[in-house]
Amino acid sequence: MPNPQLPAEMLDNIVDFLHGTKLALRNCCLVSKSWIPRTRKHLFADIRFFCPARLRLWKKTFPDPSTSPAYYTKTLIIGCPHIITVADAETGGWITGFSRVVDFGIGGRGFTVTFVPFHGFSSVIKSLRVSFTVLSPPQIFNLILSFPLLEDLTVIADGRVMAINDDGSDGLSTAAAQLSSLPTFTGSLELPVRGGIKAIAPRLLSLPGGIRFRKLTLGWFDEENLSLIVGLVAECVNTLESLDITCYFHGEPIRHLAPALISLLF
Repeated sequence: MPNPQLPAEMLDNIVDFLHGTKLALRNCCLVSKSWIPRTRKHLFADIRFFCPARLRLWKKTFPDPSTSPAYYTKTLIIGCPHIITVADAETGGWITGFSRVVDFGIGGRGFTVTFVPFHGFSSVIKSLRVSFTVLSPPQIFNLILSFPLLEDLTVIADGRVMAINDDGSDGLSTAAAQLSSLPTFTGSLELPVRGGIKAIAPRLLSLPGGIRFRKLTLGWFDEENLSLIVGLVAECVNTLESLDITCYFHGEPIRHLAPALISLLF
């Protein structure tokens, strides 16, 4: 069938029905050029770079961001941020093609990275997940503030939190907290590990516009981070719909809430 002529609505229904079957979608690309755009919408909706080799292959296969299928990507996961350079986000760089990403995840183990290339690379991001063993709070928070529509935030730091001053060393001044367009923070906040709470909670609580999360998932490890948990709950108490606190003292879960939390919730 060299050029099958199907009504656009029927074509869309066929391809959409196959959205979870990558082999079938690849075969659809071979049917006709007219089938390719709708097929790419599903084939490239979720892109994950967990190793440098996969990223290099992408750059080699799609050297021109303006014609890259990254345009169709809604979810982007970067597991090798240590090989990303500022040039990757400049005009003609591969990052510029991912301008419609809504869900973004970035993480790594055992090394520090710069987040500058990813600042605001997609203006429609609503969900951000950051997971590192070595974490620099100012760098991560500046990344967070670069997405004005951000609603859902997860920060996992299961190792060392770097003691770096808020001096804009990441390339974006911490005066970003005074930006005219701050993230909405109306979705979910997950800080399940001690490092994430220590690094991010104080900065969220200091934002001039406040936070209005509907769901909180937090880890309680000691009395020190309890005050931060109480602060987050108090800030969101009027919008809160779901609260999940996992309590660990010396590695053992306990089953009680602090009086400060009880007074806020009841």
